[in-house]
Amino acid sequence: MKREAIAILGATGSIGVSTLAVIERHPDKFEIIALTAHSQVPRLFEQCQRFAPRYAVMLDIVAAGQLRGLVKQANLRCEVLHGADALEQIAALGEVDTVMAAIVGAAGLRSVLAAARAGKKILLANKEALVMAGALLVETVRANKAKLLPIDSEHNAIFQALPHDFAGDLAAAGVRRILLTASGGPFRLTPAHELERVTPDEACAHPNWVMGRKISVDSATMMNKGLEVIEARWLFNAAPGQIEVVIHPQSIVHSLVEYIDGSLIAQLGNPDMRTPIAHALGFPKRISAGVAPLDLFKTALEFSAPDPVRFPCLNLAYQSLQTGGSAPAILNAANEVAVAGFLDGRLGFTRIPHLIEGVLNEVESSPLTMLDDALHADSRARDAARQWIARC
Repeated sequence: MKREAIAILGATGSIGVSTLAVIERHPDKFEIIALTAHSQVPRLFEQCQRFAPRYAVMLDIVAAGQLRGLVKQANLRCEVLHGADALEQIAALGEVDTVMAAIVGAAGLRSVLAAARAGKKILLANKEALVMAGALLVETVRANKAKLLPIDSEHNAIFQALPHDFAGDLAAAGVRRILLTASGGPFRLTPAHELERVTPDEACAHPNWVMGRKISVDSATMMNKGLEVIEARWLFNAAPGQIEVVIHPQSIVHSLVEYIDGSLIAQLGNPDMRTPIAHALGFPKRISAGVAPLDLFKTALEFSAPDPVRFPCLNLAYQSLQTGGSAPAILNAANEVAVAGFLDGRLGFTRIPHLIEGVLNEVESSPLTMLDDALHADSRARDAARQWIARC
């Protein structure tokens, strides 16, 4: 039986590591063809030794040289490439069946589109591809008969809760609305006036999930949920008014779909990214993820509405979605610069939404007809955000 050939874009991040953990449980089903990383040479080299990919890509040229030396010294049969063009090349490789798109930020957009143009099965863990260019990506997937499977636990839960024959028409499927659950992050109960003193380490201390620092800050501001609202709009062809965010601090119910007959169908499980990864890797069949089963007798479930005063980023995301065009790309770029500024001490935590709102007001939204339109909006927004920080 032929094994499914996998390329993991962003192999050294938390999603990439979890993906490899699931794949390692099923050596008869999957084969690693390519692994990529930005600059973490030791971790990618260890992965190359362990999984024997045919290709390894480092975005950073210096890191690629270091990895190439280690690979040669270890006598590994692995070709080391570097740069953004190499990422696109790997995403479209003829021998690759499935691409795990787990590169954080706008840097992953071109490679996701390359995989879509090549008709690949895409396991999408990169939020920004849909946020920046949702209409373009969805159309590229459709035109090239690619397959797009969501990896975010919330979107994967919605995917599981929708009918198996769902074809992009919520009304025809009898769906009233989509409910995206959110943990509320580390500051769910923190008085709003105390948020001014939040440190990066505090913002990155998520109570339920182990994630990278950027996405951890996004969870603390709830911008991650705002980006997920935009993703849901494109993944499920949902109007903004059909997508609602619900605070659920236990992260047990990963999202819900409400039907017109009053039914709510939810996907539940322990908070572990290996579950949605295993679902997407095995789809339409189920495979073991190595995740402990949920003990319902020890499970308490709470739900509440998000506080717009504590989490203004959520409303900014809805506003950008309503504006349309390049507004979500502008929102995303401004947020990336703001989070980077916060993490390196140049911007206070509560200034993150102020910066994003300022950039949205300053950089005019325009129609998106091609990838360059999204990238141009991204560039203009980043320049405006950097100038905003410089003025602080």
